[in-house]
Amino acid sequence: MSISERVLAGLLIGLASCATPPASQDGAADTDRALIPAGLGSLRQDEITLSLQREDLLIKVTPLDESIIRLTAPDTYQRLTALAESRRNEITRLSVRPDPTLFLVSFFSYQPNVIYQPEDLQLVSLGLRYRPAAVVGVTPGWDTHRLEQQELEMAVYAFDSDMDLASDLQVEYEGEIAGGWDGILNRLESERARVRARVRPGPVEETSS
Repeated sequence: MSISERVLAGLLIGLASCATPPASQDGAADTDRALIPAGLGSLRQDEITLSLQREDLLIKVTPLDESIIRLTAPDTYQRLTALAESRRNEITRLSVRPDPTLFLVSFFSYQPNVIYQPEDLQLVSLGLRYRPAAVVGVTPGWDTHRLEQQELEMAVYAFDSDMDLASDLQVEYEGEIAGGWDGILNRLESERARVRARVRPGPVEETSS
């Protein structure tokens, strides 16, 4: 388990035990989710996460979209679902866009007294640059914008809902850009096929009369 996963588990142990997936308002999405039930995935959080390193900062960006996190291992799915739900009301209040796309973002420092600027993190998809519509801290020291050595701070970021997570996605921070989403998409598709194969009903056996 990575540092961010351990911190997240500690913060959300109470929420995770009672979290339930948010209900969808879209019939097509419901159909897709019925084919991919929660609790059957096996991916780790880092396997669906984009990473960017700039000097002494390591930044990780994890999508909290239901279609993605359902493919993670059960304990990871519970943690991420609980996190999204615990911040959803505040995100909705702060965001100007309805039903925003949520991400968990973490900043980790390799050196003491490192400053980070939360609003400088952007996502790039299909040539479009997305700035966060709202940012809600998860860890207690988020608002200090300062990290000591080996310290981790996390927040939930809200972006426009028209972002297409099924296509290209990059993370940008103060001139540095990191990709790797194609590899994550391939991993997600393989896991989705594996889960669907597990839940696909087998042939009905005929009984002799």
